[in-house]
Amino acid sequence: MLGKLARQHDPNVLVGFDHADDAGVYRIAPDQALVQTVDFFTPVVDDPYIFGQIAATNALSDIYAMGGKPLTSLALVCFHEKADLEILERILAGGLSKMIEAGCTVIGGHSIRDEETKFGYSVTGLIDPKKILANAGAKPGDALILTKALGTGVISTAIKKGKAEPAWIDASVQSMTTLNKRAAEIIVEEGIRVNAMTDVTGFGLIGHAREMALASNVSLRLYAERIPLIPGAIECVHAGCIPGGLKNNRDFAECVVRYDASVSDDVKALIFDPQTAGGLLMSVNTYGRDVAALFNARGVPAVQIGEVLSQTKPLITVMA
Repeated sequence: MLGKLARQHDPNVLVGFDHADDAGVYRIAPDQALVQTVDFFTPVVDDPYIFGQIAATNALSDIYAMGGKPLTSLALVCFHEKADLEILERILAGGLSKMIEAGCTVIGGHSIRDEETKFGYSVTGLIDPKKILANAGAKPGDALILTKALGTGVISTAIKKGKAEPAWIDASVQSMTTLNKRAAEIIVEEGIRVNAMTDVTGFGLIGHAREMALASNVSLRLYAERIPLIPGAIECVHAGCIPGGLKNNRDFAECVVRYDASVSDDVKALIFDPQTAGGLLMSVNTYGRDVAALFNARGVPAVQIGEVLSQTKPLITVMA
C-alpha cells in the first residue's frame, strides 16, 4: 500500500521500502546511519514469558539482517482491559530478557486496549552506510547460506490445535528465541563476503528468496534435501496444521518456482511456511571457503542450501 502513495524524496534515505527490505536505513552522518524496523504479532506459544522472548527476538532480527547493531527499542502492546496484568508483566519481562542479551535498551513504548493480545517492538540501530547488507546485491556464483531450520509456522499452528508434541515445541521455541546476533558477529569476525542478506520471516523461505532475486536481478537454485527442517515440521504438515500465511505465501509466490519432479509435497509446503524469528538467508562469495562450516564451528547452525544464477526463468528452481 505504501507504494501507492506519493513518494518522499530524501537523499539521506539509503534503504526505503522500494525492494521490500528488512529495515529502513537513514543517514545521519557521513559514516553513520540509523537502521529502523517494527514488528508485533499475536501469541505463538502459550507461555507469556516465552512469547515475549520470541517477539523481541523477531523484532531484533531485522536489524541484524541489515548488518546493523540494535541500540534502542519501544514496546508495542495490545492487551485486553480485563485480562490479568501479571500475564502482561511476564510478556514484558520475556521481551526485556532478549533486549538485554542484544545490548538493546528499552526506552518506552505504547499500549492500547484490544480484544486480542499482541506484542512486539520498534527497534532502532546503528550501521555504517558503507556496510549495509540489503536484500539486493546477490551475484551469480554466490552460495546461498541459511542459518535456521524451517517449520515454526506449522508447529505454532499445531500448538493452537493441540497436536504438537513437547519435543517439537521445544525445538521450535529454541529456534524462535535464538538471536541472530551471533551469526551477524561471525560474518564480521570471519570476514565473510556477504553480497546480500535477509531474514526468513513471515513470507517464508521462497517469499524472501524471491525478494532477494528480484532486487538483485538474478535467479536462484535451491536443493530441497539440504533445506533444514525443525523436528516435527513434516508431521505437522501431514496432520493438516497449515497456517493461513503458508497458503497465502504459496498463492502469491509459487508462480515463480519450478520444482524437480522428485521434490516432496512436504518440502513444497514448508518452503512457504511463515517463520517467526527465522534465520538469516545470505548470498555469499565463498572464495573457495566452506562458509557453512565456519558458522557451525562457531556454534551457529548453517547450511548451504543453493546458489545464485544469472537471471533466467524460472526465477527460483527447487531441485531434489
